This record gives sequence, C-alpha cells and structure tokens, in this order.
Amino acid sequence: MSNAVSTVRKTAVPGRTDGKQSGQRSAALAWLSVPALFFFLMFAVVPLAGVLILSFSSWDGIGAIGSAGLGNWFSVLADPVLYSSLGLTFLIMIVSWLVQTPISLLLGVFTAGSQRYRAALAVLYFLPLLLSSAAVAIAFKALLDPNFGLATGLGLPFLAQDWLGVPHLAVGLVIFVIAWQFVPFHTLIYQGGVRQIPKSLYEAAEIDGAGTIKKFFHITLPQLKYTIITSSTLMVVGSLTYFDLIFVLTGGGPGNSTRILALDMYLRGFRANLMGPASVIAVILVLIGLALALFLQRLGGKDKQGSQLEGM
Repeated sequence: MSNAVSTVRKTAVPGRTDGKQSGQRSAALAWLSVPALFFFLMFAVVPLAGVLILSFSSWDGIGAIGSAGLGNWFSVLADPVLYSSLGLTFLIMIVSWLVQTPISLLLGVFTAGSQRYRAALAVLYFLPLLLSSAAVAIAFKALLDPNFGLATGLGLPFLAQDWLGVPHLAVGLVIFVIAWQFVPFHTLIYQGGVRQIPKSLYEAAEIDGAGTIKKFFHITLPQLKYTIITSSTLMVVGSLTYFDLIFVLTGGGPGNSTRILALDMYLRGFRANLMGPASVIAVILVLIGLALALFLQRLGGKDKQGSQLEGM
C-alpha cells in the first residue's frame, strides 16, 4: 500500500511541475508582447485619438487650436465634393479589384509551377513592386505624354491622346497604373497559396479524368478561398490610401475627376490649411476601412483562423 502511495506521489508531482512551467512560459510570452503593444498604442491608437479630437477643432496647422464643435462635421458632410470623392474612391476600388484579382490569380497559379522559366518570370513580374509609387507615376506621365512620349518616339498614333486632360481617360489611366504596380504583390500571395495545396488532390483528379480547367475550378479555386479573402482585403482597404500615385500622376485633375478621399484630405489640410475638415475625412477613411475589412473577413466564415485546406 505504501509503495502505491509513493508511486502516486511521484507521478503527481511532475504533473504539477509541468503545469507551473507552462504557466511561467505563458507569462513570459505575454511579456514579450508588451513592446509590440506599446508601439501599437503609440503609433496607431494615440494618432487616431488625436485625429478624432482634431476633427472637432479649428486649426490652420500653425496657430493655436480652437474648438469648432460639430461645425467641421456639418461642413464636410454638406460638401458635394466629399460625395464625389467618395464615389470615385469606391469606383476605383471596385474596378481595381475586378481587374487585379483575376490577373493576379492566374499569374499566381502559373508561377507556382516548378519549371525554371516560371521562376524567372515570377522575378520579372515582381519588379514593378520594387519601385515607389511616385517614381511609377512620373514614369507613366512621361511615357504617355502626347508630345514627347511613346506616341512620338515609337510612332504610335493611338497613344497620342491627352490621357491626363480628359476625365474618363485620366480615371482609366489611374486604374491601369495601380494594377500594373500592385498585381505582382497579389500574384506572390496566390503563388504561395497554390503551393500549399497538396499534389495528391490533383493526382486524384487526374485519375478521375479531370482536365486542367476542371482541376482549376474544382480544386484550385475552392482551396484558395481564404487566400482570395486575404488578397481582397489588402486590395480593397489599400485602395483607400492611393494618395501618392494619384497626387503625382494627376494631382486630382482634370477638375476633380481623380480626387479620391485620401487626396481630398490632403488638399483640405495642407493646401487650404483646414486641418479640422481634413481630420473629419481621415476619420471617415478609418471607419470605411474597418467596415470593409470586417465585411470581407465575415465572408470567410466563422473559422477565420482555419487552414484553407478544407477537409484535409
């Protein structure tokens, strides 16, 4: 009997020790998150709180800050320029998503192959992302100049148009340049997603006689569900911040035809010295971004952290 009791004690003590060690390990990991939490508070929460406070204030960026109450909100929400900028922002967002998603998906599937030439093409596709948005805008502005650009240099008359002077051409050019620069990034995301799909699924489909198209629609697309949602979230929320590219390329013109919300915020704050109304637009941008991100994550279902390899 005594031997049994001593055996139980010997087996019980290590269990308590392991539990204590596990608790200490969890506490240590919690402390490791403190620096990240500090930087998040300092560089995300505090600036957002400052912008929210500034949206109820009157400030020209130089003098003293005064109280404006709800005046800034009333003036901005009654301004028709806000709604035209909002509509243009959503237009560029939707069209950019419709253009970039299928191209990125197809390129991602193509470059996921093991052939060497596909790896070389993947590197070439990624090059536009290494350039700054301002440099890309300057380059396209020079290339599409109707007098000194490609139209004259290569003798291509159909390029000799006033791309930045006609509203619908300017909007189309903005969408094209955005897609040209950011398709490589989303291609890389889809490439990684495709490489996570087990080859056994494709082998089983081949045994059943499935061709390339059937394998794409019945295996690749369903398995990329969460990858598509992640890419779409980055694409849609990122479209709210296309400021530098449009500012350098068109400056918001002609007229206000390319004046999106981010550019409208800049022009009000740093051109008109109306920091209060500019802060109102900044708050609106944050709210729209959060709403869109939550909506897209809801599309992923309840198990947002689950693997994209459903059924595996």
